[in-house]
Amino acid sequence: MVVPDVPASSPVGRLAATVERLREEVRAAQAEAEGRALLELAKGILVERLGCGPAQAARQLAELTAQAQMTPLEFAVDVINQAARDRVAEITEAFLSAAADPSGPAEESAAVRLRAAESGVLAADDTQAMADSLLEHALRPLGAVAVAIWAAGPDGSLTLAGSAGFPPGEAARWRYVPPDVATVARRGLTEPEGQWLSSLSGSGLPTIGRREYADGARIAVPAGTGGRIHGVLEIAWPKPEEPLPRPVVRQVEALAELCAHTLETSALPATGPEPRLLPDVVELMDLADGLHDPALVLVPHLDDSGQLVDFRIQHVNNRFLDPAGRPRAVVGGALLLEAYPLAAGVSELFQRVERVYATGEPFRAHRMRLTALVDQVPLSAVADISISRHGTAVLLIWRIEDEAARLASLLQHAQRLGRIGGFEENLLTGEITWNGQLFSLYGRPATSTPVALQDLPAHAHPDDAVTLRRFLRTVLHHRRPASAAFRLLRPDGVTRHMRVVAEPVLDTAGQLFVVRGAYQDISAQHWTEVALAATRDQLAHTEQQAVERNRLALQLQHAIMPPAQAPLRVPGLHVAVRYRPAETENLVGGDWYDAVVLPSGMVLLCVGDVAGHGIEAATSMVVLRNALRGLAVTGAGPAQLLSWLNIVAHHLTGAVTATAVCGLYDGERRTLRWARAGHLPPVLVRESEATALPPVKGLLLGAVPEAGYEETEVQLAAGDTLLMYTDGLIERRDRSVEESLSHLVDTARTAPGTLDQQLDRLLTYSRSDTDDDTCIVGIRVD
Repeated sequence: MVVPDVPASSPVGRLAATVERLREEVRAAQAEAEGRALLELAKGILVERLGCGPAQAARQLAELTAQAQMTPLEFAVDVINQAARDRVAEITEAFLSAAADPSGPAEESAAVRLRAAESGVLAADDTQAMADSLLEHALRPLGAVAVAIWAAGPDGSLTLAGSAGFPPGEAARWRYVPPDVATVARRGLTEPEGQWLSSLSGSGLPTIGRREYADGARIAVPAGTGGRIHGVLEIAWPKPEEPLPRPVVRQVEALAELCAHTLETSALPATGPEPRLLPDVVELMDLADGLHDPALVLVPHLDDSGQLVDFRIQHVNNRFLDPAGRPRAVVGGALLLEAYPLAAGVSELFQRVERVYATGEPFRAHRMRLTALVDQVPLSAVADISISRHGTAVLLIWRIEDEAARLASLLQHAQRLGRIGGFEENLLTGEITWNGQLFSLYGRPATSTPVALQDLPAHAHPDDAVTLRRFLRTVLHHRRPASAAFRLLRPDGVTRHMRVVAEPVLDTAGQLFVVRGAYQDISAQHWTEVALAATRDQLAHTEQQAVERNRLALQLQHAIMPPAQAPLRVPGLHVAVRYRPAETENLVGGDWYDAVVLPSGMVLLCVGDVAGHGIEAATSMVVLRNALRGLAVTGAGPAQLLSWLNIVAHHLTGAVTATAVCGLYDGERRTLRWARAGHLPPVLVRESEATALPPVKGLLLGAVPEAGYEETEVQLAAGDTLLMYTDGLIERRDRSVEESLSHLVDTARTAPGTLDQQLDRLLTYSRSDTDDDTCIVGIRVD
């Protein structure tokens, strides 16, 4: 105990020093007492090995200690390990062999720690004292600050049996953990290798001391012995840690085994284990005899070292059914792996039983295959399995599947899903048998009298009487199987479409005496066929309408812009146009072009594209093309023309949208004034170079009620070629517009002799893959 800012010479300082000194003396006395127990045990071993008295054994121990240059306690632990050859000795040897310097004091202290911890655990009066001893002697040297010992209940719950290093309030809060609650200790119980967490904060698992050591490492190791897990040993570190070395992990496992022995001993009554075990097994045998399913009561079978190697079949109830058909007397009393040697194979039945016995958590499986060897021949069966632990015994229940019952159940489900009902009619006795599904199809209660086959026309629609009489004549008179479809009139007023199938059964004399058959409700199929036929008719009508609309749109488009048009005659200017319709008729679009000489002598050149396809796009194209022609006679420039055309598109054509490029060519000055509305810019070809004109601003037509447009002027020279086009010439699904425009410029750079040849070349080498229609207007200055 340290008292800050208090002089050592003051009364409080002297009191603190006295308390600290007394505490050290108590620790030394405890260590001496525990060390004395180990020394006395080593002396006893020497007495037995050397055949001498206690005094001579003490002298021999002192001489051997001096010769080994070890402390008396370390040498005593070495003698105990050599004589015991138990798990503590095994862990110590493994730890020493893994150390870099086996003679070092740190490694030697490992053996002392384990033996001191074992001595403290054995001397502890309860699990709380056991936790204190483990923390003090074995875990603090490993850097641990706290330990918790959990006892596992039969129902999978955890009870805090003892703890050290945690605040007292934590132990009270964590006294009991119900089954199936995920904690660090629960993970240690369910994981065969335990649970290691380098940092508790990253796991999200609640546990004791989480607030105090939130960032510290944790390890939870199952505490088991004899194949059964009795609890969990949980150890806490104050800060994050890397995974422990394997030798240290084995030390922790040895400490967990010590805890398991203590937990097992604390669970036994004072009279010893036998009176406790026998009533548990007897009670479980009585329970098994009261079950309606085959059951086995298993008890653990341990080898000489106390390890679980098998389970003995202590009892089989009177409903026991062996998969191989062997009697109860053969199986009862045998070992599980002897009676069912394949249980450790594919089905892993033995591993399941072993796990349930170890953890107490029950196991259930549906349709597990059980296999037994009889005269070296594997005989198997499919069964539902239930395994649970009761005290020190295990109850194994299996329900072997009846193949005939399973097939009958499958048939019943198939009839229900297929809406099929079966019948059998004895013509000699008049007895009629229906299954439950057939009563349901007829809409009659199961207690009513079945309808005879001869009376079937009375329960059907009158229009189906001829069909049913033909069906009955084929079955009853000609004695041949037959089927018929009819409409059943049910008592509840519902009409169902049914199909009946029947076959005659003849006796040995060739006389008809039984008719078997089935009814199937085909109403859903019938109405599906009706709906399909109506849909097919509607589809044909719609297709005819679509063909007619596309034909009209194509005729309208060709009337306005014929694919072959006479060239425009303008002095000093050669004008050529090309229109390529879409390959698919139902994609008739709204692409348009125009080239006309205005009254002012100017030449109007324009290309546009209305959004969409079909008759609507074609009619909108006609409206915009004719409107632009009428507006152009006013003498307005391209920007003003597009502004007016935007009003037309927005207000007068049902708010369509379109793109366009419009130009006015002045033959005297050889200039082109142009503007665009969201359209691709024209391409200028001069000598051996081709470039796209710098685009000017302009919103597509019809997007807003009013829009302004910019225009620019291009000076042309003799031999120049200017191209206007729609996106159907260049558009590709896998390329950007910029890439496609670059390819067009490269293609246009190589100009053939005439303008018509150049336009044909552009259409030929177009890489467009959208199957859209295409317009091109080209001019060449003479």
